Amino acid sequence: MGGKAGDRLLRVLVTGGAGFIGSHIVELLIESGHSPVVVDNLSSGRKENVPQGVRFYGVDLVDPSLAEVFARERPEVVIHQAAQVSVSRSVREPLHDAQVNVLGTLNLLEQCRAYGTRKVVFASTAAVYGDPVRLPVDEEHPIAPASPYGVAKRAVEEYLRIYRELYGLDYTALRYANVYGPRQDAHGEGGVVAIFTHRIVRGEPIELHGDGEQTRDLVHVRDVARANIQALDRGGGECINASRQSETSINELARFLGTLVGREVEVTRVAPRPGDIRRSVLSNEKALRLLGWRPEIGLAEGLAETVEYEIATATPA
Repeated sequence: MGGKAGDRLLRVLVTGGAGFIGSHIVELLIESGHSPVVVDNLSSGRKENVPQGVRFYGVDLVDPSLAEVFARERPEVVIHQAAQVSVSRSVREPLHDAQVNVLGTLNLLEQCRAYGTRKVVFASTAAVYGDPVRLPVDEEHPIAPASPYGVAKRAVEEYLRIYRELYGLDYTALRYANVYGPRQDAHGEGGVVAIFTHRIVRGEPIELHGDGEQTRDLVHVRDVARANIQALDRGGGECINASRQSETSINELARFLGTLVGREVEVTRVAPRPGDIRRSVLSNEKALRLLGWRPEIGLAEGLAETVEYEIATATPA
């Protein structure tokens, strides 16, 4: 079977493996011949996202019983996707954000240290960069997060660095651009593609903040899952962007989705969001160089698949 780290089958524990990105990673691990297990407290994930036959633990990252999971499973690698992902909630409740994203991760790293895990692949974020001072944003760009969420993710990157230096626990941190695709939650802090697709498919109006010319770097979830698999045995000790290195304006996105669904999109213009980044595009040169990874799913193909999934799973009003 292809895709094995160093041609070895690995025991891989995936935190947040019942969630949007995590469940795609679990599927790809199975396809690649690895043996995944899932830890997820189901605060946003869904048990039905976990493939049949994969061992599942409904454990919170901050729960002391996480040690029992490690004692039983002895994972060689941990792919850490579980997080408090709402930027706006992190602004309202920075303490909660830090408890999940910093203290929960520290508990996880301590179990890795205690039970001999050799590497952590960590879901970081473009939010560590804050407002771009140059485009595309590469990994040498200044770090200046504009939210407690970004601060927490950056703190974990630093903890990973020091755990590598002090304890020999290797890591790769993947700084995600705007990930989209099937299974993304359209509610709460859902991504813009999920929110727009959900509403357009149902003939509901969408809200456009400001003039809609702000841009995002949209990368398909399966491409991101593949970056995680590539990082199982590559990119040690590095922070690496996972992006399509392509800008799409919010206006373009709305028009494209309307065309795919085959209906006129009703747009409600609302005030710009405070602190909203105007333009976002991440360089992916380092991912190609260190991981041998490049995005393969074009925006047209990815959005068409996302629309098809939404139509197939839409419940009648």
